[in-house]
Amino acid sequence: MIELNWGSPLALHSDDGTEIKAISTIEQARYWLEVNWPTSGAARDAALSRIDAAMECLLPVSSARAAFVAAASVAGFSPANKMQHLPADRRTL
Repeated sequence: MIELNWGSPLALHSDDGTEIKAISTIEQARYWLEVNWPTSGAARDAALSRIDAAMECLLPVSSARAAFVAAASVAGFSPANKMQHLPADRRTL
């Protein structure tokens, strides 16, 4: 199986100390949402839907990443590096 890379790896953390490290493909993100996600709801479902659409080449991978970051925020996670959730061309120091 070919995995779809979505740019720089995304590491997330929550206030309770839970960490998600190095999500770098939409397949890894989908696994986390399906197996290890701490909450259910509309944001999680939207992320799964966008990931599935990106896997079918119906949406850009960046859309799946953005939906995953949104679901992570709803679940209480934030990016370990505040800039890493942005596309590479929008990152500035």
